[in-house]
Amino acid sequence: MSDAKQAQMEILSGALAHLKRYDDKIVVVKYGGHAMGEEETALRFGRDIALLEQVGINPVVVHGGGPQINAMLKRLNVQSTFVQGLRVTDEQMVEVVEMVLAGTVNKQVANAITRAGALAVGISGKDGNLIRARKLTRMVKDPGSNIEQVLDLGLVGEPEHVDTRVLKLLLSADIVPVIAPVGVGPDGQTYNINADTVAGAIAGALGAERMLMLTDVPGVLNEKKELIAEMTVGEVRAGIANGMISGGMIPKVETCIYAIERGLKGAVILDGRTPHAVLRELFTDGGAGTLIRA
Repeated sequence: MSDAKQAQMEILSGALAHLKRYDDKIVVVKYGGHAMGEEETALRFGRDIALLEQVGINPVVVHGGGPQINAMLKRLNVQSTFVQGLRVTDEQMVEVVEMVLAGTVNKQVANAITRAGALAVGISGKDGNLIRARKLTRMVKDPGSNIEQVLDLGLVGEPEHVDTRVLKLLLSADIVPVIAPVGVGPDGQTYNINADTVAGAIAGALGAERMLMLTDVPGVLNEKKELIAEMTVGEVRAGIANGMISGGMIPKVETCIYAIERGLKGAVILDGRTPHAVLRELFTDGGAGTLIRA
């Protein structure tokens, strides 16, 4: 027995109560960042997602692909600009984004799950009108004049509506949907959408039992830099207000709140670089990250 299979069996040996809790429930997994980096890490992720499907859970995967987009832009000698952590996207760049996310990365993730024994199908937010998008608008203050102005990120969008019919058809056939985070506007325009945002919108629309956001940190940390195991939405908002939650963690917890307010039962922020983080979160008493509930 391989080390990876042995680790899976050790986690599952004490997982009976947890298996009953998640039986036939939907679990949305956002997969990206360094968790996607190495081939062995990707294959291990594929095995874990396949295992969820095989024990009666309905996983839905939403993936990012920032490093892969950067690598392709570099090959094509296309300059990339970021404003407040979001990629400014013009017509030329959105074609590259769609090619990488809905093409190469999407099929690699789906293939890793299929190789592990579950049937996975890669789609994008444009397929079946899954994600109807609108242009993202955000107000920012000019540092010189302190006057608010609209931040124009080009073809960066946000979900306006999620049509879950395609996802429900795939899940009813025991197929794992693997979703690339691009959407389509009412005029047919393609929009680049943040993968966390897409995961939150889909988790809320499906009324998922859990959304697992695989990140590069253990979860939400307190003032002593210790992991907080569980928080309510109210405690998260208080943490933002008092500065305990700051920087890049703010948009992640705000996505969790957004999804919970639309039907998600609970969201977990956890370190995707940890071996079998998904299994440890769902099937062990201690979990593996920070659980946020209503």
